[in-house]
Amino acid sequence: MRKNKNKRQPAKRKGASQTQNSKRPRSDSPKRTESPQLTPFEIFFKEIEKFSKLHIKDRDRVQEILQSMQKAGSKTLQVISDFDMTLTRFEYNGKRCPTCHNILERSDAISSDCKKKLQELLDKYYPIEIDSTLSVEEKLPLMVEWWTKAHELLVNQKIKKAGLAKAVKDSEAKLRDGYQYFFDHLNEHSIPLLIFSAGIGDILEEVIRQTEVFHPNVKVISNYMDFDESGVLKAFKGELIHIYNKKEGALLNTGHFQELRTRTNVLLLGDSLGDLNMADGVQDMENILKIGFLNDKVEERKQSYLDSYDIVLIKDETLDVPNAVIRFLTE
Repeated sequence: MRKNKNKRQPAKRKGASQTQNSKRPRSDSPKRTESPQLTPFEIFFKEIEKFSKLHIKDRDRVQEILQSMQKAGSKTLQVISDFDMTLTRFEYNGKRCPTCHNILERSDAISSDCKKKLQELLDKYYPIEIDSTLSVEEKLPLMVEWWTKAHELLVNQKIKKAGLAKAVKDSEAKLRDGYQYFFDHLNEHSIPLLIFSAGIGDILEEVIRQTEVFHPNVKVISNYMDFDESGVLKAFKGELIHIYNKKEGALLNTGHFQELRTRTNVLLLGDSLGDLNMADGVQDMENILKIGFLNDKVEERKQSYLDSYDIVLIKDETLDVPNAVIRFLTE
């Protein structure tokens, strides 16, 4: 996997002397009328409103949440995020980027016959996953069926642990533009980042390790591989995590949330309606701001995302808006 070197940093402000020299009015210039001073929130909103892919149903609600979170301070903040197609890109140059499962499926570790069967599963179940006419209750057993069948196929391939790093390195997986600032800034401010993924934890960790952003503040809850003594995949550990049972996964990890009981404000990032439950294990939560990436089937799903997420980003392959939120909350 190639490291994405596109580091989105906040624009540098001009130094005081530079600003004064470049903008000093002539003595005969008419006196300028001073514009009203903007509040920090107004400055923040002017920044994010520049992004045409941003959609907000209730601006007043977003303002109320953000101002309350900022007043409480960054020491009360934690970030909970999905991984595939949330922290990673959905597409690049018109081509779909791989998920954690896809990275393995497209690697040399998988036989051509297995790749064909996994593609057949994707073709069958992915349309169900994003079908806005089906309820979560209707989708749930089918998602369990998909993940279970896919994992069984992978286990039968006798995948070697030693080959995972190469599979990631050779893949086309890409974190969203601005990822470096996102991960580094959270770490610099000691803000916990929980990555809650229905993907493969071993692959996920390798992606962020190879991009050099696997910082000490990062914890991952995902599906992890279980290798035998010779380093060959024999099973997947623990309870299955799929796209629509993250609530149960959150409640099973109460120990993690207990450690963060003073972190009562949550920034949540996801790309599906199933991601909305990732924070259900948070204790004594005071505020939660939910940012949703709508990557596919936009017109069919736009309204349900606007009804569920506070901020919706449509076909946005960057972390510009989450980064702006983090800057606002840490100033």
